[in-house]
Amino acid sequence: MSMNLITSCYLVASICFIQALKGLSHPTSSRRGNLFGMVGMAIAVLTTVGLIYKLGALSLQEGGTTAGLGYVILGLLLGGTAGTLMAKRVEMTKMPELVAFMHSMIGLAAVFIAIAAVVEPQSLGIVAQLGEPIPAGNRLELFLGAAIGAITFSGSVIAFGKLSGKYRFRLFQGAPVTFAGQHWLNLALGLAILGLGLAFTFSGDLTAFAVLLALAFVIGVLIIIPIGGADMPVVVSMLNSYSGWAAAGIGFSLNNAMLIVAGSLVGSSGAILSYIMCKAMNRSFFNVILGGFGAEAGAGVQGGSQEQRPVKSGSADDAAFLLGNADSVIIVPGYGLAVARAQHALMELAEKLAHRGISVKYAIHPVAGRMPGHMNVLLAEAEVPYEQVFEMDDINPEFGQTDVVLVLGANDVVNPAAKTDPHSPIAGMPILDAYKARTVIVNKRSMASGYAGLDNELFYMDKSIMVFGDAKKVLEDMVKAVEA
Repeated sequence: MSMNLITSCYLVASICFIQALKGLSHPTSSRRGNLFGMVGMAIAVLTTVGLIYKLGALSLQEGGTTAGLGYVILGLLLGGTAGTLMAKRVEMTKMPELVAFMHSMIGLAAVFIAIAAVVEPQSLGIVAQLGEPIPAGNRLELFLGAAIGAITFSGSVIAFGKLSGKYRFRLFQGAPVTFAGQHWLNLALGLAILGLGLAFTFSGDLTAFAVLLALAFVIGVLIIIPIGGADMPVVVSMLNSYSGWAAAGIGFSLNNAMLIVAGSLVGSSGAILSYIMCKAMNRSFFNVILGGFGAEAGAGVQGGSQEQRPVKSGSADDAAFLLGNADSVIIVPGYGLAVARAQHALMELAEKLAHRGISVKYAIHPVAGRMPGHMNVLLAEAEVPYEQVFEMDDINPEFGQTDVVLVLGANDVVNPAAKTDPHSPIAGMPILDAYKARTVIVNKRSMASGYAGLDNELFYMDKSIMVFGDAKKVLEDMVKAVEA
């Protein structure tokens, strides 16, 4: 396999990755985007295997071995098998945790490659022979790739625990973990990592490299623990960006164009997505990146101190009657819908309503669920027509003319306090204007607060009816009632 052919294959793979990102920018083209991504990755992997085989052949000519190729093939088989099994078994509600796990593995891979490059640079072609010093430029790239990779790994582990919500260890709890002097400690660790990185860059001191790696693992934990559950979608996209930059840094060290291009695409797109989501949540982009620096004390804990207030409640039959007599319905899906795995029952209900001539649309908030695009993926799994799914800015003007809004498991993204209470922790956060509809039906298991820990004024409005219960069971009962 000639180097010209390898370069051409990497170029084709890069084009596929760019087309994948373009395709994933809209639900109607997302499947094509995924296909481009898979094809691009297959080309990149096969080309890399071919490159390793070529290097192995050259090694044989010089009296070496091709054992390295066997390890690569073994790693591909083990990793590919594990990834396939995990992807097939994971439930839709666990998809955010899977994404966080994948980010952690990318970060850890970057750390391992950096360590291997520092210990045996001649094996990766960084230097000609053992004992020859690593060039300062390569040491800088290794420092950046390793540090970002370590931060990505430990931060993703904490994010995984927070998203899972089943571990009792305090660091894995959804509530922010803060302590006095936290931001000053983060600043000190950041400066120490920078200083040690520069020391390694200019002197090649292995001790400095080892210490900076250890500190990077620590700061990865510290910048994620003060971020509450409400900001988890931003954290997931931010860690996605970090993993890309870690891969790009290592790509420069290995002089691998594919790693540089793919890492840069992931890093830049993740950063842009994080910015968009911060805007959608009225969060400061830099505050989230710096571990919630400047976050208001007490935010996200108010829900526990709210007094019990009366609400209107009804049955699935009551809700079905209102829906069946409406001319227009907007459905707002939330995490509760994903937990109940009720997307197929929802699709069946929407079809029954549409068959009766009722206009049915879906409203998606950018941060609904626990990861970017969570609700879009959920609805796509139930084969909801893309033309019925609308983003927040497109659907908000229609709520005022809508007969019934059906809110399924969503909370903070429909809380009117964001617009009516300037002292609320979510004040200024863009929301879906469900409160403007003529009637609002809300399905929840209980009156428990959402990620932000706030009472939702929508639930207590005269136009709102609460239907308590598991979303799947409630929706199935609604379908039967509509049919009757």
